[in-house]
Amino acid sequence: MIHLAVASAPLWPLAVYVAVVVVAVAGLLAVSYVLGERHRERATVLPYESGMLPTGTARMRFSADFYLVAVFFVIFDVEAALLFGWAVAVRRLGWAGYAGAAVFVGVMAAGLIYLWRVGALDWGKKKNR
Repeated sequence: MIHLAVASAPLWPLAVYVAVVVVAVAGLLAVSYVLGERHRERATVLPYESGMLPTGTARMRFSADFYLVAVFFVIFDVEAALLFGWAVAVRRLGWAGYAGAAVFVGVMAAGLIYLWRVGALDWGKKKNR
């Protein structure tokens, strides 16, 4: 028989914990405000660029290639995570699991070949298609 002791547990320890956390955060913010340094020099508001003076604006436009590479990374990173999970359970899944993983890898490979063929992975000059 399973007893649900959690449902009848008192909630006052949680309330005390939340109150202590709120007081600690407020105290840290107050001490930081009182003891913190205040600078009003021009260099204080400039972004730090590895010891060099910043040139241009921070709102410049980047090519879509940067975003495409990020999306490709996420897609193939998820593929790797799924395959690692499959590798852990490979003995329990048997040949059906192997076939499913092979189809999955095949679809991802077809996607990679498609991206390669349409030039989504090329960073050189764009050719007229």
